[in-house]
Amino acid sequence: MSTQIKITDIPLNATNCIDWIMSPQAGGIDVFIGTVRNATKGKTVLKLEFESYQEMAIKQMEKIAEQAFNKWPVQKILIHHRTGVLQVGEIPVIIAVAAAHRDAAFDACRYIIDTLKQTVPIWKKEFFEDGEVWVAAHP
Repeated sequence: MSTQIKITDIPLNATNCIDWIMSPQAGGIDVFIGTVRNATKGKTVLKLEFESYQEMAIKQMEKIAEQAFNKWPVQKILIHHRTGVLQVGEIPVIIAVAAAHRDAAFDACRYIIDTLKQTVPIWKKEFFEDGEVWVAAHP
């Protein structure tokens, strides 16, 4: 069992993440790449800004990875999240899971991103032509 967890203000590199998650023991690799979309609820999104309470966020991400290792027979987990201002098309989050079988990889990957969004202290501000709003505020 191996993990790579990171919060950074540097652009995320999907190729590097996939290179790291690859494993000769893995028959299934599941990768979720979240991107900044150009609209939400019918409004044009200009950009997003992410902030985190980094020390607590890393600890919570480690806890989520540990929970995934306990629930599914997975071998490697990668969780990267970006902070700062991101433009449309940029990547704020990458989750990758390696497992012997695809079902475990799919299930663990979905669990990680869903739990991250619910529990990790990372906040998102959406910028529109007519203003801005913090969304998905949690812990």
